[in-house]
Amino acid sequence: MSDGNETMSTHDDAGHATEVATTESAGQPAARFDNPGLPEHQHRVTDVDPKAAKRAERQVALMFLLSVVGTLIVLVTYFSVKYEGHNDLMSRLTQVQHSTVLMGLGMFLALFGIGAGAVHWAKTLMPDDERVEYRHLQRSSEEDRAAAVGILREGAEEVGLGRRPLIRNTLIGALALFPLPAVVLLRDTGPMPGRDLETTVWKQGTRLVKDPEGGAVKASDLTLGSIVHIMPEGIEKTADPAAERAKAAVLLVRLDPADLNEESKKGAYEGIVAYSKICTHLGCPVALYEQRTHHLLCPCHQSTFDLTDNCRVVFGPAKRPLPQLPITVDDEGYLVAAAGFNQPVGPSFWERA
Repeated sequence: MSDGNETMSTHDDAGHATEVATTESAGQPAARFDNPGLPEHQHRVTDVDPKAAKRAERQVALMFLLSVVGTLIVLVTYFSVKYEGHNDLMSRLTQVQHSTVLMGLGMFLALFGIGAGAVHWAKTLMPDDERVEYRHLQRSSEEDRAAAVGILREGAEEVGLGRRPLIRNTLIGALALFPLPAVVLLRDTGPMPGRDLETTVWKQGTRLVKDPEGGAVKASDLTLGSIVHIMPEGIEKTADPAAERAKAAVLLVRLDPADLNEESKKGAYEGIVAYSKICTHLGCPVALYEQRTHHLLCPCHQSTFDLTDNCRVVFGPAKRPLPQLPITVDDEGYLVAAAGFNQPVGPSFWERA
């Protein structure tokens, strides 16, 4: 023995061979331990049946193609669904919900197809050999290192990318298309608007008109608890009406003046308050009002604002209150803006860009 270790074979009472490793050192008797070994390896059906292997290959390719379909669903939904022409708020919300469900389903299929395909590929077609190797603490010899490289190359060859072009090509297609939804969705956020959100068409004396039907609003027209969607009068005559509407949207609500704190009363008129409709989280339309609690709710991420406390954030990811539009009445009793918004509208991170 050159290194003090040797392996010998023995037989048990049933005649089965058992490996026994012995170690000895100078002046010490050899220590013995039994190696129970491994049970006989059971080959998979795909290892012995070429038809089963081909069937598994098609199944893996089908899963990768499912990922491609999911990615296409996201892209088609994103580019094809339009929200124009839906003046009714509930119709808009319903369409947003449907498109969100479709895009979520597409993302699920895109992820599931790649993951399930990779797992099925590994379990049915990749090498399933069982090996036992001794572990060396020191650096291996050049011969052993060369042998290890050869084993790795052999494993890469056994994976079969070169021999299974159907799997390779469908996997490449799925992985190539999968990042596209993220690119498209991030691209749509567009460039930072800079200081554009600090100014809107609201100014002193601008009348409040109903959105979308139009018509100025008198304070006497509003009953306790009523809520009206508002735009500034004359917004359609601006250079870019669509962009100005996105910034100028307002919710008008009449509350009991006794329910408002002093900060809220500063911009209110006889309990009537006007706040920006654009959520300060990510810019979704805040359109849901809970009369019992006097809370405004953003349907996108559930940010909740307290109307009685200057629209302070009471729940959700938004970081600052909705900007208030100070209001008063003109000589004819119509509600008008006393000034512009008291702070920039829209998401908080934009004002810091």
